[in-house]
Amino acid sequence: MQTPVDPTSTAAWAELTKLHGGFTPDLKGAFASDPERAARFTFDAADLHVDLSKNFLDDEVLAALVKLADEVNIPGLREAMFTGEHINVTEDRAVLHTALRLPMAEELTVDGQDVVADVHEVLDKIYAWAEQIRSGEWKGVTGKPITTVVNIGIGGSDLGPVMVYEALKPYKTGPDARFISNIDPNDCAEKVADLDPEQTLFIVASKTFTTLETLTNARMARDWLLGKLQESGAIDGSDEQAKAAIAKHFVAVSTALDKVEAFGIDPNNAFGFWNWVGGRYSVSSAVGTAVIVAIGKENWQDFLAGMHAMDLHFRETEAERNVPLLMGLLNVWYTNFFKAESHAVLPYAQYLHRFAAYLQQLTMESNGKSVRWDGTPVTTGTGEIFWGEPGTNGQHAFYQLIHQGTKLIPADFIAVANPAHATKDGEVDVHELFLSNFFAQTAALAFGKTADEVRAEGTAEHIVPARVFAGNKPTTSIMAPALTPAVVGQLIALYEHITFVQGIVWGIDSFDQWGVELGKQLAMKIAPAVQGDEEAKKQQDASTQALIDYYLAKREK
Repeated sequence: MQTPVDPTSTAAWAELTKLHGGFTPDLKGAFASDPERAARFTFDAADLHVDLSKNFLDDEVLAALVKLADEVNIPGLREAMFTGEHINVTEDRAVLHTALRLPMAEELTVDGQDVVADVHEVLDKIYAWAEQIRSGEWKGVTGKPITTVVNIGIGGSDLGPVMVYEALKPYKTGPDARFISNIDPNDCAEKVADLDPEQTLFIVASKTFTTLETLTNARMARDWLLGKLQESGAIDGSDEQAKAAIAKHFVAVSTALDKVEAFGIDPNNAFGFWNWVGGRYSVSSAVGTAVIVAIGKENWQDFLAGMHAMDLHFRETEAERNVPLLMGLLNVWYTNFFKAESHAVLPYAQYLHRFAAYLQQLTMESNGKSVRWDGTPVTTGTGEIFWGEPGTNGQHAFYQLIHQGTKLIPADFIAVANPAHATKDGEVDVHELFLSNFFAQTAALAFGKTADEVRAEGTAEHIVPARVFAGNKPTTSIMAPALTPAVVGQLIALYEHITFVQGIVWGIDSFDQWGVELGKQLAMKIAPAVQGDEEAKKQQDASTQALIDYYLAKREK
């Protein structure tokens, strides 16, 4: 892979620096002077309708951002990603989450493997197994059908499927799904507390089948299952019956078949994925098995088709109308020139209540880097702090800071025209009332309210300053006809490609995650000290020793 281009050395960066120096945000004036502004800066990408007009954007800025994309070779590196070159350089891997949603008729060979055939072989296996669960053909050890699947994973093996399951609950036609991720034993205990073990199936999602949190939770779930089955008399205490129960109530998402089998899971009930699938990009792989069980094959195929539609838009659409490219470049514009530190994602769709949490891993694990892919230090600020909650809840929590605080916080607002549940409050359509807030917030953030406008409302002069809204707070509005499986797929792929664009500009490897390793390594070294090993405790720093002492003194066993 080529040496990363230093973005600060490009002509486009110099042009953006110059433009920023003379840029005074005036969204009200920009709209007043250009009646076509909304139309010129609104674009369609698959089913998404994306309005960028309330951003700090004009023709000169747009041209400079597009030029920057060319000068850091986003087009070439984008094609390298789609064709399977090893752009994850620190792990020497291809980055092919886009291949997970390629139609069967496509062709792609990477490292000697027919990737499309491999993907669809696994998909077909999952579809066939999921239909056994959904139809009731697969039964638990006592002959009862499965009514709840519990996914055990962490990171990408949890955040993605949780978010998609919650987003697509109106499409659920199969068993319920629950998700265990935190190694805090309360997570596992709460998730299984009211379940019938005879009708519960666990999906253990770990590519290597060595992830500490996942395997710990899997063992706790296994102990719960066997204990409850023995308690009820469904099985006795024999190894043979325990093995039969595990085989009927556990499957795996993993490629480590030897470890899967050692756990007690039949390797035939393990669904694999590949080293070119990063965890935070894995929801469209076998990691989504729990969701497939819940929503069925056809809805999952629509979900994949939605992702593929956004992939095609990103790969084929000209730069000036390419939504993921432009949104990624705007994020660079805000981060590096306006020094924005965070980015709010505000879905006006309750079913997307886990979307911001999902994006936190996707964006911050990908682009929270301080060295470039060739090992040299970065030359710009990198990464954004992504956060958010659904509207209108957020309006009564943190919008005050976005509206009248001292920090610039670009925000993405997401809404759909048609809700899953249409409801009226008397004669009022509640969804229309809901979306009135969506439209109002972006207008208020863009245009604000002047002191004269506040005075005209009869406000006492000493209160006027507190009620002034400066405006000029940048927002992007994303709308779709409805929150369908395809639209959820498009939203995920949109932000995947936004993340890619930012990473290429900054010259970082967006597909490794070495930053998560040190804490896990230290945890393994500290664990003996927490368990009472004095020698291990002496190896820790003074603060850690004191905290361990406090824990040991207060822990009641």
